[in-house]
Amino acid sequence: MYAQTLPISNYNIKPTKPSSYIHCLNPNPPPIHVTKFHSVFKFRRGFCNSPRRVSDSPNNSRKHVGLAGIRMEGLQEKDDKKDNDDGFYIRRCVELAKKAIGCTSPNPMVGCVIVKDGEIVGEGFHPKAGQPHAEVFALREAGELAENATAYVSLEPCNHFGRTPPCSEALIKAKVKKVVVGMVDPNPIVASRGVAKLRDAGIDVTVGVEEEMCKKLNEAWIHQMQTGNPFVTLRYSLTIDGGLSDDLGEESTEAGGYYSRLLQEHDAVIISSRSLEKHPLPESKEPKSNQPLHIVIAKNPSPMIQIPKHTHEGSASKLIIFTDQETVIGSEQGIETLVLDQMKLTAILEKLKGRGLCSVLLDLRGGFGDFDEILKGVEGNLLQKLVVEVLPVWSERKEDTAALEAIKISQRAGLKNFEPKKEGKSVLLEGYF
Repeated sequence: MYAQTLPISNYNIKPTKPSSYIHCLNPNPPPIHVTKFHSVFKFRRGFCNSPRRVSDSPNNSRKHVGLAGIRMEGLQEKDDKKDNDDGFYIRRCVELAKKAIGCTSPNPMVGCVIVKDGEIVGEGFHPKAGQPHAEVFALREAGELAENATAYVSLEPCNHFGRTPPCSEALIKAKVKKVVVGMVDPNPIVASRGVAKLRDAGIDVTVGVEEEMCKKLNEAWIHQMQTGNPFVTLRYSLTIDGGLSDDLGEESTEAGGYYSRLLQEHDAVIISSRSLEKHPLPESKEPKSNQPLHIVIAKNPSPMIQIPKHTHEGSASKLIIFTDQETVIGSEQGIETLVLDQMKLTAILEKLKGRGLCSVLLDLRGGFGDFDEILKGVEGNLLQKLVVEVLPVWSERKEDTAALEAIKISQRAGLKNFEPKKEGKSVLLEGYF
């Protein structure tokens, strides 16, 4: 039941008898004449801006009344529309898909919702590469209720046999009557074939609902699928006066902090060997997070590079060192060392091909000299995203060539969708090249 309080000033209510007759205890209240009515409310997702509940049944009574029993005309229709709101259920699919952040690569994150008569009867998401897809989990939960239901999925159902059977076949077998797709799969193996298969089976298919949100969810996977190269994010910290900083903001490395989330979202992180002299290996603190592959850049390395041990229990991951000369690794754990003639990003990414990496975080924290050649040699569309943390401190450095090179990259490539937001005591700037 919903109750809405209306401002008295917008109504002129004149009872035909004394006010005592309209007391709630009067079993036969006289009619009320409304001589003026102006709605001053803008409703969004239900009433009073309250979150929508997808479990609301269309058969539930929706008698919305205002002051002294006045019915709010027009709101019945507005509330009824939520049961047919494709965008709402696709947004729920995206919410479900995000539960697997950092776990599905090289597969995309996908969520699925099965809706029947305005009720969600099944939900699911793809938890890990090699495991069943989102549609399978949702159909399992829905059971027989999937027949004549509507299936919402953030990404086009697959139509090929891989490590799992095609989801288009599963939807057809379940006898759903309609499928709503957030975005078409950019994979050439799929490329609208899943949609065509469903339509050929007589299923009504709608495509492109909340498409931008669905693309944002899997931006790294889409880029890798279309170009063959990993999605590269450049990250660094600046002081108020523009100096490159070796620090991170308070709580940014803890669970929920932006840096911890970045490490969770990326398959690999590139760091400087010199940063390891002052900092531990960067690790995500998000619950049950898979740790990224650590790629260490060691330009003109010292006679022995000491690799610190992992600090997060159960977080051990592989480590690769790119160097321009042979060096000794002071560590007992298995580490791969690759010697490059030129320390360029193109060469590094080429060596990483075939490792199933969809996304790489290029982190300039510490030992900025290791990145001089990389930053000067950035060519083409090697960088896709920029994340800059502006710390509330002043720089102790007079000049910083690495900072200038990083800024020049942004100036040369240009940025779009540039967005600042507050992150603890710092300001976080995000944009796309």
